[in-house]
This record gives sequence, structure tokens and C-alpha cells, in this order.
Amino acid sequence: QVLLVESGGGSVQAGGSLRLSCTASGSTLSRYSVAWFRQVPGKEREFVAAMNWGDGEITYGDAVKGRFTISKDNTESAMFLLMNRLKVEDTAVYYCAADRTVFYLATETAYLNWGQGTQVTVFS
Repeated sequence: QVLLVESGGGSVQAGGSLRLSCTASGSTLSRYSVAWFRQVPGKEREFVAAMNWGDGEITYGDAVKGRFTISKDNTESAMFLLMNRLKVEDTAVYYCAADRTVFYLATETAYLNWGQGTQVTVFS
């Protein structure tokens, strides 16, 4: 089991940038596939980005492709989501997730370990 805690959320004007962090404890993320999802009240959780630990495959949701970047730090104790050119529609609670065996990176149910979420608000 790995415990995940997100940070870095906040309010930003459209066009700006934020970097979210997800810190792991109880284990490093060295053998975990990791992902970011987001959720708006009343809507289903949406896939944002993921990284496969085995081959390093990275995949992004269509809504963020070309604007967001997922990464891990060198110690494998944290993961990040760099969000550039933010849009009002990016406003959501962002969650990090991790699991050892993930066959479908964009599938919410593939991940058993979740952070508590961090709010991102983009205003025009």
C-alpha cells in the first residue's frame, strides 16, 4: 500500500500554469503505474494523464493533450502534473492514483491507491 497526498492546487487565471504534486509514503512509486484524474461536482471522474512504470508509456486525455505533462521525480517518491495554458473548463478537483498492476492506464477502477484531491480553479 502506498499513501498519496496531493498539493499545489489553487486559483489561476486562464492561460496560466500550475504544477500539482503527489507525494508518496509507505512505499516509493518505483514499481507503480501512476495517474491523474479530475472530477467536477455532478460529473464522473475524468482521466487526465498516466504513466506506466514498466515501459514508461505515457498517455493523456484528449482534453489536456499538448498542455499537461505528467512526470515522476528521480527518487520515485513523488509525481507531478504540470498544467500549462489552463482553461476555465480545467476547473476540477484533481486526484492522483497509483497501482502496481494496471492494464488500462486510463481506467479509474484500475487504481486502488488514491489521494484526497486538490482543488484547481481557473477563472477568466
